[in-house]
Amino acid sequence: MILIDALHINNSGGKILLNYLIKSIEQSKLEVFYLLDDRITADCSDIDNNKVLYLKANFINRFLFYIKNKNTFQKVFCFANISPPIKLKAKIYTYLHQRLFLKIPKELNLKFKVVLFIKSKIAKYLSSNTDFWIVQTKLMKYDLINCYEINAPEKVKIYPFYPPLLSNTQELIIRKKNIFLYVSTYNPHKNFENLLLGFKLFYDKNKVGELHLTLSENSGPILIEIDKLISEGYPIINHGFVDREKLATMYNNSEFIVYPSLSESFGLGIIEGIENGCNVIGANLPYTTAVCVPSLLFNPYSVDSIADALELAVFTKTKKTEQLVFNEINNLLNLIIGE
Repeated sequence: MILIDALHINNSGGKILLNYLIKSIEQSKLEVFYLLDDRITADCSDIDNNKVLYLKANFINRFLFYIKNKNTFQKVFCFANISPPIKLKAKIYTYLHQRLFLKIPKELNLKFKVVLFIKSKIAKYLSSNTDFWIVQTKLMKYDLINCYEINAPEKVKIYPFYPPLLSNTQELIIRKKNIFLYVSTYNPHKNFENLLLGFKLFYDKNKVGELHLTLSENSGPILIEIDKLISEGYPIINHGFVDREKLATMYNNSEFIVYPSLSESFGLGIIEGIENGCNVIGANLPYTTAVCVPSLLFNPYSVDSIADALELAVFTKTKKTEQLVFNEINNLLNLIIGE
């Protein structure tokens, strides 16, 4: 039997990928058992109760589960960045999709950096409990090998996967000019602050364009800043949490994806945007060029650079973004089943 350990996944991009992984596994009729976060119980009602255990996500609960079941599984797929807390006889695959565990941007606030530092040290300490690593891009493979000092590069596999995001609506797609869309939840490294300042500078000069965001109501002080800019007349629209079908429509209605994040393992919003016809204006960082050849690049640390990129997008003919990575869910499942 195969264990799918996703105990620490409960929101954001990781949750989207987990939902897709579970759906794909259930369709393939694999004999699996799931270890999941008890905060997502309602989202997984289709899973047979005999095939899943929901726990409060913490190290102790995960450790006790593995102690109790150390001889139960032939294979383990850890979909939460961190290897099993004990050595197992089973073959272990760990899917690393958090680049912040490998490189922490110095610009982040101290509290966030301390938390990341502790988690990254735990992940590295337990890394010897994994037989194979799975990552999403060549960049992630390179960073993982260097950070964890892996001497056998063939033990790091590259299998990006993500759910197709296509609108079910039969309505005619109307792509609106000069619409900039940033699909992301709030985290300090997502760089919303510089994006807002860059858009403000761009709009003050040009009086064109709209910035669309998808920040939920628990995103903190950044919402206050957004409301302030809206009250001053800036065309910023925060849609809040958006379900998948509406999100597809938003991509189809937008001309550009703008992506100022300071660190990404993949950048799901970039891929979704490209596959729904948007051009990408991205941070001039390796994660951007690992997944696409963008239409424009900017320095994400510079408000002026962001404003200049938005202006170039609006007033010049930009090249079409080229997608470089594609969904490999079938290859991923075959890897887990076949070896």
